[in-house]
Amino acid sequence: MNEFKPGDVVRLKSGGPPMTCETGTDADGLVTCEWFDKSGRIEGRRFSPVVLVRCEGDAPGPDASSRSRGSAGAQKGGR
Repeated sequence: MNEFKPGDVVRLKSGGPPMTCETGTDADGLVTCEWFDKSGRIEGRRFSPVVLVRCEGDAPGPDASSRSRGSAGAQKGGR
C-alpha cells in the first residue's frame, strides 16, 4: 500500500487537479486531500491510497497558472 504524508502533492490515477495531502494515511487507511475547484473554492475529501499517485514535482496545474496570469493582467490594465 502507498504511504502518503502531509504536504505530498497527489492526483487521482484517473486524472483531475493536483491535490495536497492534508493528512498522511490514517488509521482507516485513507488520505485526506484538499484542492481548489474551478471557481477557486477549496474542496476536500478522503481517498483510498490505491487511487492516488504522486505528482511529478510540486508545480501547480494549468488552472492555477491561468488564474495567476489573469490576476496580473487585471492589475496592469487597471493602472
